[in-house]
Amino acid sequence: MSSVRERHVLFTHRDFRLLFSADTISQIGSQVVLLGLPLVALSALNATAFEVGLLAACGTLPLLVIGLFAGAWVDRVRRRMLMIVCDVLRAALLLTIPAAWWLDKLSMAQLYGVALGIGAAGVVFDIAYQSYLPQLINRDRLVEGNAALQTVQGVAQTTAPGFTGYVVHVFTAPFAMIAAVVGYLWSALCVRLMRTAEQAVAPDKDRHLFREIAEGLQFIVGDRVMRATVACSASMNLFSSISAPMLIVLLAKDLAVPASSMGLVFAATGIGGIVGGMLTTRLVAKLGQGRAIWISSGLTGLMAMSMPLAQPGGWLVLLAAALFVSALSHIVYNVSVLSFRQAVTPTRLLGRVAASGWVLRSGIMPLGNVLGGAFAAALGTRYVLWIAATGATFSFLWIYFSPMRTMRELPAEVS
Repeated sequence: MSSVRERHVLFTHRDFRLLFSADTISQIGSQVVLLGLPLVALSALNATAFEVGLLAACGTLPLLVIGLFAGAWVDRVRRRMLMIVCDVLRAALLLTIPAAWWLDKLSMAQLYGVALGIGAAGVVFDIAYQSYLPQLINRDRLVEGNAALQTVQGVAQTTAPGFTGYVVHVFTAPFAMIAAVVGYLWSALCVRLMRTAEQAVAPDKDRHLFREIAEGLQFIVGDRVMRATVACSASMNLFSSISAPMLIVLLAKDLAVPASSMGLVFAATGIGGIVGGMLTTRLVAKLGQGRAIWISSGLTGLMAMSMPLAQPGGWLVLLAAALFVSALSHIVYNVSVLSFRQAVTPTRLLGRVAASGWVLRSGIMPLGNVLGGAFAAALGTRYVLWIAATGATFSFLWIYFSPMRTMRELPAEVS
């Protein structure tokens, strides 16, 4: 009950309510894009498994290319304006898809370009958002704040797949993108209405871009506890980036599962995210931060074993149940790790540390997307899902064999 009361108090903060509202609709839009872009490629352009993997890689590649530079940039400017610009840019890019389809000009090259642009804007937006939150609420409320916002992701994952599947079924995949456009524009409006003043960016004539980037990287790699979380996350993200696009290919192309049924299966991920967001504060308090992180990461990886078992009919229920548990445990992991990092990072380094951690954790994902598509084309989709599931299952060992395994509370500051 205490966590519920704490979250209720948090929602009396006007600007946090606006951020929560913006994130809710924006996340729904992002989930529509996540499922909608591959379905556009598969249904409108008859894309191959390799092309779907390459499309997914285009969405994650910008992180590797611009992530570190974006972090240094975010620490130099006002974060709120960056968030607004990124939302508007993503909406504009998505509008080109139904327009091109209507004119019979849609191509894989355009989808690759849209995915790259949306990915780049998403990188900047997420770094700015994570850097802005510790200035919006007190740092001792970060677990509650991040848990509430992660619940938003669960809501989006619950509602968006079913909604996307219905829109694709009735109006075709390209027009499903309109829902994401509305979401991004709503997010921009909510962020625009926030009033909380940001900490002023002190001018520094001696600034050096690469020195600033190195400072953010050193903050993370110089601490054993932070290194363990980065290694675990990077391992999970690698195998997830291999399996996620190929699961869509397996269901939509190999098993001919209708888009509406796929939406219901993936909605289980969202329900798990909602439950995870609601339980995270209590689970972390009961287990301790260190144990909550390694247990949740282990459970997340184990659930990946359900993906290569997918079959039409009753087996889809097993897949949905596994996605539910995976999402619940992944939310606990994400909130715990993110709150720890935000709490120990000085304000002047928030953007760079967020970017450095993100690049180190997720920079491998474009390679995973491409490998997943290439291996699926050569070996078969289901075989690739077995490889990814095996790797994901053992990802938790990075944390299990670190000092974090026995820690009830993580360090208040890095060493």
